[in-house]
Amino acid sequence: MRAKQNRQTFQLSLKIIVLPLSIFSLSACSLLSYVTATKSVTTQKRPNILFIMSDDHAYQAISAYGSKLIDTPNIDRLAKQGMRFTNASVTNSICAPSRATILTGKHTHINGKIDNRMPFDDSQQTFPQIFQKNGYQTAMFGKLHFGNNPKGVDDFMILPGQGDYINPDFVTKQGTVRKQGYVTDIITDETLKWLKQDRDESKPFMLAYLHKAPHRSWWPRADKFAEYYGKQFPLPETLFDDYATRGAAAKTAEMTISHFMLPVKDTKVSADRYDPRYEPYVDARDNIGVFERQYTNRATPEQKIEYEKVLSQIAKDYNQNWPTMTDKEKTIWKYQRYMQDYLATISSVDDNIGRVLDYLDESGLAENTLVVYTSDQGFFLGEHGWFDKRFAYQESMKTPLLVRWPAKIKGNQVSDELVQNLDYAQTFLDAAGIAQPSDMQGQSFLPLLTGETHKWHRNGVYYHYYEYPGAHEVKRHYAIMTKQYKLIHFYHDVDEWELFDLKKDPSELDNVYQHRDYQQVVKSLKQELNELRNEYKDSTELAQQFIHKTKNWTNNKNKKSSKH
Repeated sequence: MRAKQNRQTFQLSLKIIVLPLSIFSLSACSLLSYVTATKSVTTQKRPNILFIMSDDHAYQAISAYGSKLIDTPNIDRLAKQGMRFTNASVTNSICAPSRATILTGKHTHINGKIDNRMPFDDSQQTFPQIFQKNGYQTAMFGKLHFGNNPKGVDDFMILPGQGDYINPDFVTKQGTVRKQGYVTDIITDETLKWLKQDRDESKPFMLAYLHKAPHRSWWPRADKFAEYYGKQFPLPETLFDDYATRGAAAKTAEMTISHFMLPVKDTKVSADRYDPRYEPYVDARDNIGVFERQYTNRATPEQKIEYEKVLSQIAKDYNQNWPTMTDKEKTIWKYQRYMQDYLATISSVDDNIGRVLDYLDESGLAENTLVVYTSDQGFFLGEHGWFDKRFAYQESMKTPLLVRWPAKIKGNQVSDELVQNLDYAQTFLDAAGIAQPSDMQGQSFLPLLTGETHKWHRNGVYYHYYEYPGAHEVKRHYAIMTKQYKLIHFYHDVDEWELFDLKKDPSELDNVYQHRDYQQVVKSLKQELNELRNEYKDSTELAQQFIHKTKNWTNNKNKKSSKH
């Protein structure tokens, strides 16, 4: 490090000596040309890329999107200083498939990572590899979700699988290490350490800063746990949705707050204080086992003292009131506990993003650093009575997307164009002036950022969800979304269609697929849907192949497990 600093000091001294000698031989006009050219070279330097992603962060929980639940002043800075997208979406609303799409720039039926269970073919080229080959220094800190040896990054420290909130383990080049503290803080500490100490200042960087939060089971840091406990949040209008006009998929999904949000795992009624007679339908292994693994067996005695201050209050409230609550009151109680912890984890994310943005500002890196904030997908915050994601409905399919690049992007811009996580890789490459591989399926939205909107052409986006049968039992389906409509086809063990007029019915309560006034819309959207499926090389035959493939893979895995 010291040698590099000495070399840079020597080079700077040469420039100071040579530049005045050159100036004496230049006319005023030539000097002006020289200065202009030098400034042009400086401004044309390849940008740094800072890709910030959280896990399951709903756009409804960002104040820049009008949230009534929480203030996120640091994430909002990106909206004030850049562009906020109101129609950003994902191609498959589930963690690992979304990340595979982001890395490869391909739909999940092409990259093969169709669900959280199927393995990812890591021989595929990812955008960090392309940046690395083109002279960028690359690094990744936080949650990748699959694979323990990320390709194309010079430095990394990633969580194994889902990872833990409290005293998490990390996979590094030197092996697995456990770090004491709170995961959001630790990921940020390591990100800042790399920026301050390990970054090669002679190269542009591509840095992936990836948060675990606010993924289930929503463990806040102890002080945030105390701060948010007891707060009351407004109920979503559709919390008690009866799914009257929707089909079997909505009615049979196992993600209602009332029935599938677990008392110990999720609402944190301590395992030693929980009476299983209150909710006898709950799977004890999932309910209590997860709590013990994530908290009881991981937190230090000192940490437990702080957490216990809130845990004791939660258990007391639950045991005293649950037996006499109505079903509606129980749902509301669970919803409030859900929001208290979910939002507390987001508060930590926002605080830590502020730390990183502050450093970019203070170090002079902000001007030529493209900063992107997003989530791997959206999330239900009680809408339709649900938590989790998976569906092609708005709260799940749509995701927050905010982009800042002061050198190129004007502030306080809002775009309603239909961009997707499919587009991220090509946008990053386009911004860096790197050729985009022809097999990537997205479209760079850099023209939207820089005001060249005439170069952007997209009328609809394609979505396909596969993990069924599986967690939460959301049926397989594919969809097309335009700015006004959404057409969804549920298949596998059903054959059901849903159509929503997003302008008239933004909450997607009224399925108008059979309505005679919308038959021309149905016909037109089906044609557009088929065109998108052809463009992206998806088909009914391929979907059937995946059904058989996942069934065989699951059977083989179960056979191996039974042998042990």
